[in-house]
Amino acid sequence: MAASWIRRLPRLRVTLRLLPARRPLHDKAPSRDLLLFEHERGRFFTILGLFCAGQGVFWASLTVAALSPPPLSATPPDAGAPRQGRFDLRSALWRYALAVGCGTIGTLILGGGFLFSLRSVRSVMLRAGGQQVTLTTHGLFGLRTHLTVPLNQVSCMAHRGEVPAMLPLKVKGRRFYFLLDKAGHFPNAQLFDGTVGAYRNL
Repeated sequence: MAASWIRRLPRLRVTLRLLPARRPLHDKAPSRDLLLFEHERGRFFTILGLFCAGQGVFWASLTVAALSPPPLSATPPDAGAPRQGRFDLRSALWRYALAVGCGTIGTLILGGGFLFSLRSVRSVMLRAGGQQVTLTTHGLFGLRTHLTVPLNQVSCMAHRGEVPAMLPLKVKGRRFYFLLDKAGHFPNAQLFDGTVGAYRNL
């Protein structure tokens, strides 16, 4: 039995040599720039930027109004009237607390909207040579921002089929994830999965 397997080894080696080598799709460097992902939502992010700016002005005005001292009464205080307690809305404690609350709400709305705009990806472009990738985000008020990084510094935290809406993309040295909306277009889906869509331990 062993002798028969030994006689078959040379034929097996020849057969394996004749089989075509299976190489990953991204090993073949592209000779030109290739679009991997695109999702145009410029109008939405323009409206979002205007909304956040309006909210920032609104909550800032409330903060200033809360910090402003109350107007002085023209009539002298009545000796028999009860004194204002520490929980009166016009007291300094409540004014400062209201100012901090309004400022916090305005900062969260403004910062959250702008951060979402800066991390929402409009397009992903694989550069010629396959060593670099350019991420284009919608940016503030729909203005585009570009970021070109080496491909080995980009890691996709989930496969396209595993997430329902947003595909998180991590870039080394950058805080927060870049978000790819699955409603966008993947013109080179297989190439995307083998390059930008691959998981890397950064």
